[in-house]
Amino acid sequence: MPDPLVLASASPLDVGAFTWTGDFTTVDLIAAGTNALNGALLARRPDHYKNWTVVGILGMGLLMGLGGGITRDVLVGEVPAALTNPAYITVALTAAIIGYLLAYQGGQLFREGLFQFMTSFSLPWYAIAGAEKGVAVGLPVLGTLLLAVIGPTAGRWYVDVSSGVPPKHFVRSEWFVATAALTGLAWLIADAAGASTWLAVAVAFVIGYVFRVVALYRAWEEPLAKEPEGVYLHDDGRPMLGRKIRRQSQREAAFLGLEFDDDGRLHVDPELQHPRPKTAPPG
Repeated sequence: MPDPLVLASASPLDVGAFTWTGDFTTVDLIAAGTNALNGALLARRPDHYKNWTVVGILGMGLLMGLGGGITRDVLVGEVPAALTNPAYITVALTAAIIGYLLAYQGGQLFREGLFQFMTSFSLPWYAIAGAEKGVAVGLPVLGTLLLAVIGPTAGRWYVDVSSGVPPKHFVRSEWFVATAALTGLAWLIADAAGASTWLAVAVAFVIGYVFRVVALYRAWEEPLAKEPEGVYLHDDGRPMLGRKIRRQSQREAAFLGLEFDDDGRLHVDPELQHPRPKTAPPG
């Protein structure tokens, strides 16, 4: 009996002009939706927030959700699927609205844990879609791996540059780019080994997702460039994700615009959305 998941991948499901499955469309739509949600969250994150309007935040969501796929398709000489299949814009815009609504929980406390876990979840999907695209158009291995990196990271580049912050690709980022390359490589190996469509996707996704979450939780970082003796290297002081989600990092809270009482306890004022932090104790 044929595998229904393989059939779902091979046989397009069309509703009017909308195509929902077939030729990795499902994987690509999941990637577009989850990245758009992250884009809206990122636009509201205090280090990226630049007094965006609602339209601006949703635009950032679309930029991050569709930017990687559009860039990938243009590089291989194809009309981007996001322009020919309205399902992409529909899914990405819906996800961006959800991200806009979920960005903050109580008062001004940004949902840092949600943002980091969702970025970990979304990154492997675009990496897999990029690797599949490279194989489909006949690129060599290195070219395919480059597409696997561009797909999940180009959207973040556009949002970072638009927000006036250094692109995540070139600063310490818990192996952000390496995770995309690792996921693409895992899919290539699984595909070359003859794994079925969704088995190859599952293997690559688990490897990419687990590596990214552990890197965030344990604060695994890329090595900094070596400097001449005597040069002071600034410590960015970012705590592990584990400390963030347990709210054990006072430095992280201050960075997100939160205030502290005199005894060091976190103070959340529900009347203020983006307050200026008081002097934060180290930690």
